[in-house]
Amino acid sequence: MPHWAPVNLPAAFLLHSITPGVSNMIAKLAKTCTLRISPDKLNFILSDKVANGGVSMWCELEQENFFSEFQMEGVSAENNEIYLELTSENLSRALKTAQNARALKIKLTNKHFPCLTVSIELLSVSNSSRVVTHDIPIRVIPRKLWKDLQEPTVPDADVSIYLPVLKTMKSIVEKMKNISNHLIIEANLNGELNLKIETELVCVTTHFKDLGNPPSASEDASQARNPEQMAEVRIDIRRLLQFLAGQQVNPTKAVCNIMSNKIVHFDLLHEDVSLQYFIPAFS
Repeated sequence: MPHWAPVNLPAAFLLHSITPGVSNMIAKLAKTCTLRISPDKLNFILSDKVANGGVSMWCELEQENFFSEFQMEGVSAENNEIYLELTSENLSRALKTAQNARALKIKLTNKHFPCLTVSIELLSVSNSSRVVTHDIPIRVIPRKLWKDLQEPTVPDADVSIYLPVLKTMKSIVEKMKNISNHLIIEANLNGELNLKIETELVCVTTHFKDLGNPPSASEDASQARNPEQMAEVRIDIRRLLQFLAGQQVNPTKAVCNIMSNKIVHFDLLHEDVSLQYFIPAFS
């Protein structure tokens, strides 16, 4: 594999506390994912075909916020990137042991098969240190497949709205899941958002008010749209619950963008980590 030989990524995490949080979130959102490594960013990517009902995810970390050292060499000077496929849970499990680490190094290695090797230096009670190593099997993704793993383009939303506290939202959706497999999210430019399920026997709606709308969305859309008019999308309730279960900490910013009857796009910011998550409308 010519693109494997030059790859070398020693790195030491500066913020141990957030790293397991990020990997735990990714593990809850995607069983397997793509890790994109570039000189200034790390991305965790899930790219199921939306046309086939799959969700997609784009999680971004600025490397300078996490690493004290960062060396990488991609395929070429023009394509200075590396794309790896890995099992999210394996990375999460490895980083869980790093919460009280003295040092943490992540390196691409070839041990009979390509690996992401995580070396964690831990201090014992007697102040002596020991190194714990995890070898995570990976698949190096060839360049011809990179085009399917680019940052998703976000279509213009009919309505953008700030989300309520995600834990509250999760507990409501969990109860609704016992009644229906599908859920309608609807919102307007007056800061109102409804979560709604409808079956032959029952209709249940939870209302949120005064959530606010992002300024740009309100200004652009309000010219042509009645602020009271709801935009709605009907989605698989399990997809939404999976997304909400991955959010262990309430984000600094959480926006929901609705493209009526097409897709819902969640845009979250957790301190130094941004997450975009797309759930297509249920057809």
